[in-house]
Amino acid sequence: MRIGEYPPQLTIVRTVAPEVVPTAAGVGSACSDELPSFLQQEISALSELGIGKPYIEAAAQRAIANGTSIEQELIASGLVEEKAYYAALARALRLPFVETVEDGAIVDSPSLDSQLIRPRMLRLTHSRQAPMTAIAPEAWRIGDIRSSITRLPGLKDSRAIASPSTMRKAVWRAGSARRVRDTIAGLFESQPRFSARVVFHGNQGFYTGVAASLLIAGLLVSQAVQLSLHVFLSLLYFAALLLRAGAVLQRKRRRRSSSLPGDGPLPIYTVMVALYREADIAGQLIATLKRLDWPASLLDIKLVCEADDVETIAALKAEKPGPQFEIIEVPPSQPRTKPKALTYALAGARGTYLAVYDAEDRPHPQQLREAHARFSSAPDNIACLQAPLVIANGRESWISALFSLEYSALFRSLLPMLATHRMPMPLGGTSNHFRTDILRAVGGWDPFNVTEDADLGMRLYRLGYRADVIRRQTVEDAPVTMGVWTRQRTRWFKGWLQTWLVMMRDPAALRREMGMRGFVVFQLLIGGMLLSSLAHPLILAFLVRSVIDMLAVPTDDLPLATRALFAIDFVNILGSYATFLVLGTAAMIEHEKRQIGWRWMMVPFYWMLVSLAAWRAVFELRSNPFFWHKTPHVPVVRKS
Repeated sequence: MRIGEYPPQLTIVRTVAPEVVPTAAGVGSACSDELPSFLQQEISALSELGIGKPYIEAAAQRAIANGTSIEQELIASGLVEEKAYYAALARALRLPFVETVEDGAIVDSPSLDSQLIRPRMLRLTHSRQAPMTAIAPEAWRIGDIRSSITRLPGLKDSRAIASPSTMRKAVWRAGSARRVRDTIAGLFESQPRFSARVVFHGNQGFYTGVAASLLIAGLLVSQAVQLSLHVFLSLLYFAALLLRAGAVLQRKRRRRSSSLPGDGPLPIYTVMVALYREADIAGQLIATLKRLDWPASLLDIKLVCEADDVETIAALKAEKPGPQFEIIEVPPSQPRTKPKALTYALAGARGTYLAVYDAEDRPHPQQLREAHARFSSAPDNIACLQAPLVIANGRESWISALFSLEYSALFRSLLPMLATHRMPMPLGGTSNHFRTDILRAVGGWDPFNVTEDADLGMRLYRLGYRADVIRRQTVEDAPVTMGVWTRQRTRWFKGWLQTWLVMMRDPAALRREMGMRGFVVFQLLIGGMLLSSLAHPLILAFLVRSVIDMLAVPTDDLPLATRALFAIDFVNILGSYATFLVLGTAAMIEHEKRQIGWRWMMVPFYWMLVSLAAWRAVFELRSNPFFWHKTPHVPVVRKS
């Protein structure tokens, strides 16, 4: 360990511009006898350290409002440097100051992770020194610590002061190997029925192979099999279409107040962002997260990076993000997925609530406050809130234009309808807000599922929890090229296939857990979406074949079944395109509609690309099930 001697050049309070120095008005009220005793003790200790009254007064007012301590507010404001502050505490107590903790100085154990949540005490060992206990004392306890040292002088030889950040960094390093093992194997070992680590579970692979072989053989030799497949696919496609048509009909019925809570203490809110090869977007991300309307002293922002992604880590550090930010380095290991990184970081989440964003996201500044208000008034079984995702670059290409239509239909029409009727919701991959205790209880994210959002939404529903939606949006950018879009969509379909296979390991148990209505909705949402995407070219082929048959013979001579299937196929194709457009445009503002312009006419081609991505996912599920197709992001260029 490196023990410092309180360098004299360290100043506790940063030099700030005159306009941001707090005035002394109201100092008497903040320092009066009406304050809680611990705040009075804290004020006395901070004054002893040389922090001026105006700073203490301003921080005391924030501490009372936020339910925090004065020292927390001083450090969170950036006016007081954490390292200098704890060095000053060490000097006041005449104890050594631990600046860094060497590798190997901490003995790892599962209980060690408690120091990630509330770092207060660490046992340090060293081959050439006696063991020592590093503490991060609270200012109001300085008097008690000093009295203990006076009574027991031997404590001076076994105690040292370290900052909470120093402790957390040491704990992350000391427990990294154990934490990686637990992250990768935790869900699989504790709740294997929810894990996608095994692609085909039990007899699923056998039954899939037999069914595919019989189907191919039947299609080659039997018109009855062809007709049966036509009927099945057409009816399933039609049922999935009806679900989306229901969202069209009920879109305007849902009206939820988006009012925010009044003044009063707020809980700690954890915000997680998983990053990989995102150096170019680091500055935009930090600036965006700093705009979140939440007290800095109650923000726990975790930027989760792969440890060998040195460029991204360096770019984030160069931004000097502030004391509410923590860069977490995930040791390299397979699978390299976003859910693995998030689950690794979950061990250190300090918040009552937890939000997940992507690197390119620009969430509404008041989104956390709306989520907190909704959680505060919602039943305890509301485990997750989904914010709508809005695409900002719909004008850049026909791909991004139709992507924005798709997102509008999903996040502003379909998901609100599902939430209203308490149906299972496939979550979006970002802007999810969780109750942290429930997220931990259900096992976090599955590191082997490459569409972890849909998987977690379904798992929550199976375990008796519900998801809801909020209104304040997150703005992000869609892929603008066909190659990037196809790779991203292939990963999504692969994850949806994983989710369906995991859920269908025991269909009877799944129906009992979800109820019949939830079970049917799941089959239409995930199974129906997968089959309709895969079958879209077939439905078009069936439609063309029906047209050819109708032109070959008089209409009156056509069998009723042929005419009925033609009608269903026609409604399926036309209805799919229509609901896609109506659901998407109905929730858009005029600016968004203008961005799309004429590009809506590319919907048929877009659907064929969707089918292509679905078929790629089927083959990739067998050859490379856990590979994560990385979507590149670039900073937003704002036009002047």
